[in-house]
Amino acid sequence: MSDDNTRDSRREPTLDGQDTPSRPDRDGEWHSTKMHDEHDEQIARDSQLGHERRDERRHVRVDAPFQVRFADDTTLPGHDLSLGGFSVYSDKPIEEGKVVSASLLLVAGAAELIVPVDAKVLRDAGRRRDKQYEIAFEITRIARRHRELLRRVIRAHLSGNHASVESLVATEDPQTPRKRQTTSVAQRKPRERKYWGRYMALALAAVLLLAVITATAYRNFFLIEPDFAAVTAPRIDIRAPGSGILAPHDFQAGDKVQRDQKLVRVKNSQLKTDLILAKASLNYNNQLIKNLQARIDSPGANQVYMPSGSSGPSSSAANFESVPAEVARIRINQFEMSRDYQRSRIDALQSRMSANVTYSPCDCLVAWARSSSGGTYINKSERIMTLIKTGQNDVMVEALVHMNDIGRIEPRQTAYIALPNASEPIQAQVRTVSLDVERQPRAGFPNWVRQQQNVASVLLVPEEPLPASAVGVPVDVRFSEAPIVDATVEWVWQGGRAVYQQAEQLFNKVFNQVFDDSDDQAETAAAS
Repeated sequence: MSDDNTRDSRREPTLDGQDTPSRPDRDGEWHSTKMHDEHDEQIARDSQLGHERRDERRHVRVDAPFQVRFADDTTLPGHDLSLGGFSVYSDKPIEEGKVVSASLLLVAGAAELIVPVDAKVLRDAGRRRDKQYEIAFEITRIARRHRELLRRVIRAHLSGNHASVESLVATEDPQTPRKRQTTSVAQRKPRERKYWGRYMALALAAVLLLAVITATAYRNFFLIEPDFAAVTAPRIDIRAPGSGILAPHDFQAGDKVQRDQKLVRVKNSQLKTDLILAKASLNYNNQLIKNLQARIDSPGANQVYMPSGSSGPSSSAANFESVPAEVARIRINQFEMSRDYQRSRIDALQSRMSANVTYSPCDCLVAWARSSSGGTYINKSERIMTLIKTGQNDVMVEALVHMNDIGRIEPRQTAYIALPNASEPIQAQVRTVSLDVERQPRAGFPNWVRQQQNVASVLLVPEEPLPASAVGVPVDVRFSEAPIVDATVEWVWQGGRAVYQQAEQLFNKVFNQVFDDSDDQAETAAAS
């Protein structure tokens, strides 16, 4: 017993986990560590700080209460724990080098923390006294948040404290707060905070909202509003000069064409056939006249062998006869008259053929074009293409004003045009006021709108040129009688409308994004 009391229980750890072979005691005698019994060795090992080789875990072990649950629902008690690995007690050995998936069940006060990991078996310490194996594992994979949780638990045990949920989630300073003076603070009146900035912002918003509402009411009740208004331009209809098949072309709505540019061509097969036959008749008459003249001019030619008819070639064979030279000269004159006729006929047919090719009359924009795919057949005077002029002062706004308000509108009167999705009004002047809306065909106005009988057409010339792509777009028009007041009202209304449009677009964008995300989540859930 004296040796046990005097023997120093501290032993230095080694790299291979073995104790120092021998050291001198107080009496100068050397005793080997192998002489200690197994019970004393276990008590000494548990009472000191445990280390392991740096090539295994590279962290300090702690003896923390925990269990290890494997993938097959087997739960084993844990021995020691570190950030790099852990060891458990098992009734049967596990193959060295095997990688398993497990969950560390850490006791934290009244709760239990679960840390899923993947670990590899490092070594098997062999069977212990209680017929159990001590098996060491090295952690090969662990999530970052779980590693942080494991680090906190280990640091709590290293500091001598037991880990608990309350200490892990605590966010306040655990120091004892000072006692506050209640007498002076109770007597002191709280300082009133003045929110002048908020009040001014609310007042400004209320003023702006009131201004927009007032401008809208004034604009709708005091300014002249037409029944319908749209951006228009002079229209030119390209029609077929004759019947036939429309030749292929590459024009589509929105294309620009230059003056004298070839647009379309109509293929008239009957006209082409007539032209070929007329040229054949002309060649036949020329050759016939040449042969007869050579026979007449030959010496001693009293009789001339020639066709009996004076027409050109036909499907039937010509009848020949022998006539005197005087009669042959008369026949030649008839053939020459027929030749002149064939020439005139050829010129007429060629003129008709050239008329089947249509060219652009101006620098215009294609508003509509008939498709030429599949050999489209068209009749004479049928519309092939519609062009609109885009020159200076050609793109204007046409408004249909009711007859009750037409007396308040006169030429050069100011008007305001509001394009869709625009934040500024466009000032314009009245050019003409006409009851005959069909006096000049204009593109951009539907035919059913022009059928109204109690409206007049008013053309407006904008001060800023309108784009040709806006032809046919409905616009909002107001005629002004007090330019200064009406201009202010129009600017206020346009600003309010721009803010409303921006807010609506932002809301639709957010709503569509949320709707798409919910659809994606539903599809993912259905697929899983």
